[in-house]
Amino acid sequence: MNVKYINPFLASSIHVIEAMMQVKPSVGQVALRAVENRGDSLLLKIGILGQFQGDVVFSFPQRVALRIVSVMMGGYPVSELDEMCCSAIAELGNMISGNASTMLYNEGIQVDITPPDIVSDHSRYVQKKAITIPLDLSDIGNFNIYMFASGL
Repeated sequence: MNVKYINPFLASSIHVIEAMMQVKPSVGQVALRAVENRGDSLLLKIGILGQFQGDVVFSFPQRVALRIVSVMMGGYPVSELDEMCCSAIAELGNMISGNASTMLYNEGIQVDITPPDIVSDHSRYVQKKAITIPLDLSDIGNFNIYMFASGL
């Protein structure tokens, strides 16, 4: 996959997380890796349509998702992945992807994103290889962004 498709998601992730959570994420080694098979993960998929097509899948361990939502809500304790929690995580992924699609558009790459979707059937992605962007949010924890591309 061309780096010109990856960099906007990387830059957007850093920007949105800093703005929403006042945390500067550390980026691990971007590489082609298989999606981890974690039973406790929350997977969020956003489709990419246009000149670059595929899926962006955010994989949050449950405890990290809960901490992220708590920080997004000003420190309000969150203890379960309920509808409100999933909605907040979906909005975070939507903001990252929307911002990245704007960056791509500014580079002359026409794309659109689909609404965020919490993935209930993990088998569609688990053990499949994708470009992986690992992010470390310090005390909050780590999560991965997986980019699956088609038609490139």
